[in-house]
Amino acid sequence: MSVRDYTKNYIGKDNRIAAASYFGTFAVYFATLWAAIHWAATWWAVVPLVVLNAFAGVRLYVLQHDCGHASLFETRRQNDLAGYGLSVFTLTPYWAMRHNHNLHHAHVGNLDFREDGEIYTMTLAEWNQAGFGKRLYYRLYRNPFVLMLVGGIFVYFLRYRWPKNTLKAGIAGVLAHNLALAAWIGAIWLAAGATGLAVWAATAVVAGVIGVFLVYLQHNFEDTHWDRRPDLDPSVAALKGSSALDLGWWWDLGTGNIAYHDIHHYDPRIPSYRLRKCHREIGHVLAPQTNIVKWPQAIASFRLKLWDEDKGKLVPFPGARQANLATA
Repeated sequence: MSVRDYTKNYIGKDNRIAAASYFGTFAVYFATLWAAIHWAATWWAVVPLVVLNAFAGVRLYVLQHDCGHASLFETRRQNDLAGYGLSVFTLTPYWAMRHNHNLHHAHVGNLDFREDGEIYTMTLAEWNQAGFGKRLYYRLYRNPFVLMLVGGIFVYFLRYRWPKNTLKAGIAGVLAHNLALAAWIGAIWLAAGATGLAVWAATAVVAGVIGVFLVYLQHNFEDTHWDRRPDLDPSVAALKGSSALDLGWWWDLGTGNIAYHDIHHYDPRIPSYRLRKCHREIGHVLAPQTNIVKWPQAIASFRLKLWDEDKGKLVPFPGARQANLATA
């Protein structure tokens, strides 16, 4: 039996579970945001509340991502309506996200279409041929502090006000989203003033850091998979080029099970509320084809910067001696 013969048993949608996940996550989001604003003057209370709210925001993004795949609720219309409702609180225009994310799925693991990836990866050969300016830019881009903090702020606060492919995905949707987001920020200002905006911004920044951390680890680990057509096998790229993050039950709860990214890329029809169960129950089938990443490997993965096509691995930046030998 193929992996798809197993995964088809988990693609069923259940509106009851979806609604519980959807409205339950919203309840946690609003409750922790209110509590964080209320306790804003007390650091030992506001810090954990901000973190909890940030994880709720990440879960909302995962649910929106599910809606884009029509895998949360039972019908496409239900998913689209839910996705629009989520987008204000994830700072991510729904239709543009759906368009761009589907491109990412279509080209995962394809070295000739890396611009559709969520985090750009340079090959070792390209690095060896690059000049000082390009190398400096890429070093800064792949620096964990820049990538997660600066990158998270840039993407969610600025870039998504006019996302990539807006003209293809639809200008009206992006403009409507930005107006709705402005109304939400205005409501926070009217209800809680500068304190409310500061707390909201802090939770959004932390959520962005968590989100970029997840996005990085989903495809950037030592034994990930890249190839070029016609040799690229989409099924292999989905399973071997995407990780299964084994970071604990609480992490799975806080991030909507999106850590099981290999099986998601292989069969995006599976709802987030079935991903963990699917991965645990068919692990014996997936074992030869997937990569389990635990906390030590996750942290170490941030040292890996370049795809070595000869070794078929993600590798760190070469030392000065290696670089000199490569360009000699």
